Parts: sequence; structure tokens; C-alpha cells
Amino acid sequence: MSQATWTISELAREFSVTPRTIRFYEDQGIVSPTRSGRNRIYAPRDRTRLKLALRGRRLGLQLSEIVTLINLYDHSSASSTAQLQHYIDVLDAHRQKLEQQQRDLDETLEELRRQQADCTALLRRRNAAQAPAKADLHPITE
Repeated sequence: MSQATWTISELAREFSVTPRTIRFYEDQGIVSPTRSGRNRIYAPRDRTRLKLALRGRRLGLQLSEIVTLINLYDHSSASSTAQLQHYIDVLDAHRQKLEQQQRDLDETLEELRRQQADCTALLRRRNAAQAPAKADLHPITE
């Protein structure tokens, strides 16, 4: 195998993913290996596209967003300025969505804390109110 091509095992090792993950991206049309018998042979273009797809997944982008970004990268006739602006727009929208989710989680956690504190206080009051009654029902004899 020349250095300009990789097997599925080599790419899987390099990117710390399973061959099944790479086959998934093949099914999605992100990578298009050639075949040598039963073996998949990946070219530099495939390796780059896989790297971009995995980066997009780490960022939490949707598969459709990843495909759009990768396809923009592939079109060499497109302006690199337009590509960068589109990427900035996608990242900005994704960041805003994550920030909103973080605000929602913070609100939910605060509500959980309030509910837990209210329940704990109520339980303490009930236990305190029942303590003398328990002592009356079960006197300690000496």
C-alpha cells in the first residue's frame, strides 16, 4: 500500500474509531473508497473528508450540517471566503443552540435544588413534629 492510500483498519486506528464508523460515513456518501478485491482503499480526499466529519461530530453538528460543510470544502471553485463565512455561520448557530441548552440546564438544576431543599425542610418539620409523639408511644423504662 502506498503512502497516498489507507486501508479501513489504518484509518480506524489513526482516528480512534471503529471500521463500522468509517463504513457508516461511506454509507452517507462522505467517503468513497475504491476497491481492491474485497478491501476498501481510501485516498487522501477520503481521509480529509473523514477527518472533517469526525471533527463535526465532536462539535455536535448534525450529519446534514457536516455533509454541507464537507461538500463546500470539496468545491474548489467556491470562494474560500464564502466557505469560511458559511462555516462561521454554522458554528455561531450551533454555539447559540448549546448556550441556550446550557441556560435551560442551569434553570432546571436550580429548580431541582429548590425542590430538594423544600422537600428536605418539609421532611425535617415532619420528623420534628413526630419525635415527641414517638417518645410518648414508646417510653423508656428504667
